[in-house]
Amino acid sequence: MISLEHVQAAARRIAPYVHRTPVLTSRDLDRMFGKELFFKAEHLQKTGSFKARGAVNAALQLQNPKGIIAVSSGNHAQGAAYAARVIGVPALVVMPQDASESKKAATRAYGAEVFDEGVTVENREEVVRQKAAELGYALIHPFDDYAVMAGQGTQALELLEQVEGLEAVLVAVGGGGLISGIATVVKHLRPECEVIGVEPENANDAQQSLRTGHRVRLERAPQTVADGVRTLMVGERTFPVMQNHVDRILTVPDAVTLEAQRLMMSRLKQVVEPTAGLALGPVLMGYELPERIAVIVCGGNWMP
Repeated sequence: MISLEHVQAAARRIAPYVHRTPVLTSRDLDRMFGKELFFKAEHLQKTGSFKARGAVNAALQLQNPKGIIAVSSGNHAQGAAYAARVIGVPALVVMPQDASESKKAATRAYGAEVFDEGVTVENREEVVRQKAAELGYALIHPFDDYAVMAGQGTQALELLEQVEGLEAVLVAVGGGGLISGIATVVKHLRPECEVIGVEPENANDAQQSLRTGHRVRLERAPQTVADGVRTLMVGERTFPVMQNHVDRILTVPDAVTLEAQRLMMSRLKQVVEPTAGLALGPVLMGYELPERIAVIVCGGNWMP
């Protein structure tokens, strides 16, 4: 498990290498939905997503690594590549063949080698562990790593300083690293604030897991526009944190995710990726939600 102290230490550790991202608002969106919405702009983070926080926190705690290896559909790939640059070692990222070509190109631009030959969402964990053993590189997992989770939680420290009186935080859920870090902070510093995860309708492994009390694995990689949350199962380490600190998980169809993405781009005037739209989806669907809501804008690595 991670603690508030772990996240606070991560914040101090990574401060020279990441941005303190702003919180954006839109009066039009507030009027449209009858809510006060606060968008934590992690799409403006280094590498275009929150993933830089966790990757850098993990990398800075490695002891003389030969290199860094990671597995990712996109944003963690860039975060790990950036983290390797920060500590001055090479990086290899295992990415599914069908991952976003723009995210592969961005990963290479940060100096990492991309390995995608024969890689699928289903076999990528096996491939990355084989490659790590061959190369002797240190693996930074995209979510199932306490240092990564603590790094992701640093944005919640900022958020609670930036916005008073929050009643809920909406967070897209893949493997659970992001929501675990955020929930750890929120439930220690503002326990009355709901932490609500959001998943695509056809990728609700986290929702099923919390309902049943054990981790549920999807049979196959979900087909969803929210490519940042195409994990098959929440992490072994993230799941207990979610059980302790996450209030509920809501699901959203892809059509609503894309409409939310469109609204965020048209009203906030920001380029965000579909997975960022996913977090706003419950507001569009009219789920029962409180008045003052933070939306974690997890990334902006998207091209039309």
